[in-house]
Amino acid sequence: MASRNAVVRQIQGITFAAKTETGPWVTMDGPGSFGGSDGGARPKELILFALGGCTGSDVVSILKKKRVPLEGFEIRLSGDLREEHPQVFTSIHVEYIFYGEGIQAADVERAIELSTTKYCSVSAMLRGNVNITHSYQIKERELTSPQLA
Repeated sequence: MASRNAVVRQIQGITFAAKTETGPWVTMDGPGSFGGSDGGARPKELILFALGGCTGSDVVSILKKKRVPLEGFEIRLSGDLREEHPQVFTSIHVEYIFYGEGIQAADVERAIELSTTKYCSVSAMLRGNVNITHSYQIKERELTSPQLA
């Protein structure tokens, strides 16, 4: 069985740095009102990052194998949190945005289906506890900078 290890170190207050044996340090933090310094992503936000990175890697790999002319790719995630503690995600929506000419909807739909049902381990870990939905758009041209909206 494979295993992964991580270390999480307190920097100051609730500012932490985390690292695994395979990657660089990642900073986590909270708002000043909670003892943080707004110096990093919130831990729950990292769950959104992980889901986006996992499914994104799958989708890009699948589309590459299908020789889909992908010029750019973006994933926007939004999650709803429970009001009471622990404030866990109750639902997450994943919007895939594909940029390029000649991208076929059937190829995109198949890549998303394979990622969400077979390959994305983060999605599999969340499934059963979090309602994960998705949608997609195909656009001919990529925006020059990422949009957070």
